[in-house]
Amino acid sequence: MKVILKTENLCKTFKLSAKQQKLQNTKKKTITAVDNLTFEAYEGEIYGLLGPNGAGKTTTLRILATLIKADSGEAIVDGASVTKEPDIVRSKIGFLTSELKLEDFFTPNYLYDFFAKIHHIDPEVSKVRKKELFEKFGIDEFAEVKVANLSTGMKQKASLVISIVHNPNIIIFDEPTNGLDVLTARVVTDFLADLRNQGKTIIVSTHIFSLVERLCDRAGIIIDGKMIANDTLENLTAEKPLEDVFFDLYAATVGEAEKIGGTL
Repeated sequence: MKVILKTENLCKTFKLSAKQQKLQNTKKKTITAVDNLTFEAYEGEIYGLLGPNGAGKTTTLRILATLIKADSGEAIVDGASVTKEPDIVRSKIGFLTSELKLEDFFTPNYLYDFFAKIHHIDPEVSKVRKKELFEKFGIDEFAEVKVANLSTGMKQKASLVISIVHNPNIIIFDEPTNGLDVLTARVVTDFLADLRNQGKTIIVSTHIFSLVERLCDRAGIIIDGKMIANDTLENLTAEKPLEDVFFDLYAATVGEAEKIGGTL
C-alpha cells in the first residue's frame, strides 16, 4: 500500500495565560498539545484519529493543513513537507473544520465560484462539478440564499463542498459530523465512504466510536497528545468493542500519569 501521509514525532506546545492557568487549575505555563505523534495514512483509506476533547486531534490536523507550525517533527503529505512546502501541501488537500466560518453575506453559489477561481479550476469543469455536488447535498435549492440564513446542517454541507472544490486526493476533516442532525450526518458519512471508493485518502478526527467503526479502515487512539494505539480496526476490535478498548487504554494511561505525578 502506498503511504500518502506520514507524520514523524510531531510536537506542539502552547503557552498558557494566567487566565488559562486558573481555569485549568494548574501552575504550568505551557501545555503540550501534540507529543511526539507518529502515524501513517495510506492511499484509498479512511484513517481516524480517535480521542476525547483536548486530546490534540485538532492541533494535529491544523499542522497537517499548514495552518500552524509544529515545534518539532515532520509531516509529509503526498511527498510534500508541511514545513518546507506548505503551498504544495495546500494544493493537494481539502480541509474542513467546525472552525471554518463562511462569510454570512455571501451565498453558496458565490463562494463556490470564488474558491474555484482561487484554485484555478477551469470554469467549465467547475460548473459541472458544482452542479453535481450541489445536487448531491441538496444545496442547489439554497444556492442563492445567504449563508446567514442557512440552517446549521446546510452551512456544514456548503463548507464541505467548498473545501473540496479542487477535487483533492487527500481530505482532512475535523469532527465531520459535529453538530449535525442524523440525516445530514448520514449524508456526510456516506460521501466520505464514496470518496474512499474513488481512491482518495481521508483523515478524520472524532470522539464518536460508532463513526470510526463504521467508516475507518485504520485508527489511532490519541490521549493527551500521545498516540496510545495505532492499528487496523480489525485488529483494534479483535477482542472487544472499540469503546471498551478505548476506555481500557484511557484508564491505563491516566492511571500511569497519576502514578508518575505522585512520585514527583
